[in-house]
Amino acid sequence: MSDNNNNEESVALEERFKSALWLAIGKIVDEETIELGVNATPQFIGALTEMVWAQIETVSQDLEAFAKHAGRSTININDVMLLARRNEGLESILRGFADQQKELARQQQAGEAGSD
Repeated sequence: MSDNNNNEESVALEERFKSALWLAIGKIVDEETIELGVNATPQFIGALTEMVWAQIETVSQDLEAFAKHAGRSTININDVMLLARRNEGLESILRGFADQQKELARQQQAGEAGSD
């Protein structure tokens, strides 16, 4: 009985995530179609949402596998960079973001150390 409740909760949660994704993609598509002067059907938005959902599932499985292979239970930036290694543009953007976050963390630590 407990497994059935967990499964129902899991399905309900997945549907909520998909709904939120559909809404977010719909907003982006609306903004782009207005800017481009074209129309997009609800079927297009639905298909795009399903494609993005499938990509999210694949990426999450890959990241989990990379972390497990490294003997960790938590995904970190190394796993993300490994995933992005074959897409130079994405890897460059992610590396820049990671470097920016490291610098912000250093600045915050320096600020905290200086205020003691």
